[in-house]
Amino acid sequence: MSVDCTVSDDGRRLIAELSGALGLGDVADLRVKLLKCLAEQPEALLIDLSALTLTDPLALHVFVAVRRQAARWPGIPFLLCAAEPYTGNLLRGAAYRTVPRFPTLQAAREHAGLERHTLSVLSDELLPISGAARQARNVATDACLRWDLPDLLAPASLVASELVSNVVDHAHTMMTLRVTLRPRFLHIAVRDGVAGEPLRRVNEGAASMRGRGLLLVEATAHSWGWLPTDNGKVVWASLQVS
Repeated sequence: MSVDCTVSDDGRRLIAELSGALGLGDVADLRVKLLKCLAEQPEALLIDLSALTLTDPLALHVFVAVRRQAARWPGIPFLLCAAEPYTGNLLRGAAYRTVPRFPTLQAAREHAGLERHTLSVLSDELLPISGAARQARNVATDACLRWDLPDLLAPASLVASELVSNVVDHAHTMMTLRVTLRPRFLHIAVRDGVAGEPLRRVNEGAASMRGRGLLLVEATAHSWGWLPTDNGKVVWASLQVS
């Protein structure tokens, strides 16, 4: 990969400083690096383009794709800043109108600060044992009661239980359950220590009342998906707040 991506923590925001020459051959690796930043669930992700040049303008579409994911989950601002003149002119085109752009990193920081709002978050560290799904339901129930979301009690409990059961049944690692309330969605995410796409397999048999699979999550949630992390993955689902 001819593009370097250096990530730093600016309070609750992440800043990804890109340098080198971006071409189509770099898009796949850069996309994964930026998705890993989103998986950390920061309050905002700022992309510093000041040291980046282009070898193929089409490679800029990677930012559209990552911004789309940021909007779906974790629902955070994704901001481009400090592009050199040629790249900046291209980013003004209609194809990139959905991606916010700022002339400097400081301007992007200030904008992210204005958009900051106090998040409602509950999280728990869970062992991959039989009682984990029950604890996940308890956390989801607690979140909905605290935040006055009675209509989401049942679906949130189901989604949390299934995401955790999938880790218990297949990943067998420690996991972090995180429930976050944002303006339009209740987000439920489970991070585990196994890389790769989560298994979408329904466990059959009367003896098992859990682990019925991600098909239930897909049927219940407004949207769901997964992102890679440095040492595993995050599987997430969103429930629309009425």
